[in-house]
Amino acid sequence: MVWGRAEAPIMLIGQAPSRTVHQTRRPFNDASGKKLRRWLGVNEDTFWNQSLFYIGAVGRCYPGSTGKKGGGDRPPSPICAPLYLDKEVVLLQPELYLMVGGHSARHFFGNKRLNELVFEDLRYKGMPAFVLPHPSPLNMKWFKDHPHFEEVVLPSLQAAVQAALSKSVRSLA
Repeated sequence: MVWGRAEAPIMLIGQAPSRTVHQTRRPFNDASGKKLRRWLGVNEDTFWNQSLFYIGAVGRCYPGSTGKKGGGDRPPSPICAPLYLDKEVVLLQPELYLMVGGHSARHFFGNKRLNELVFEDLRYKGMPAFVLPHPSPLNMKWFKDHPHFEEVVLPSLQAAVQAALSKSVRSLA
């Protein structure tokens, strides 16, 4: 699933759509998305404005459930990123990159640990980049192990999002 226009100032790369997202055809249209929008400091209209956010994923379609109660979804298919995402990244020139979840982080930053990347000052293709933990309700352990995430990361994340959005709004005027 892809959502957005090439001129969007923010490129957000998730892992793969959830069952709800797959059914509704709207990225992060689930509990994870609600938390993600809060982290970014944007409302639904801004987040789903295709001129402001280009939303892609490492995997294009719902990978299916693990089958375990409370186990979440399977990992994204490894064939999607080389076929689609890598080509998009070459073509697009956003002001800000947001990589959501471990699969997205590994795709762009190799085998560096998510725990390190989330708290690093990152750049990708010369632009600011943030690696975020997956905002899934099933990711409770990560948040319990990193209680300082919101106070340390969110202020600079929200400032970067607002800067990219305001730059885009000024160029449209």
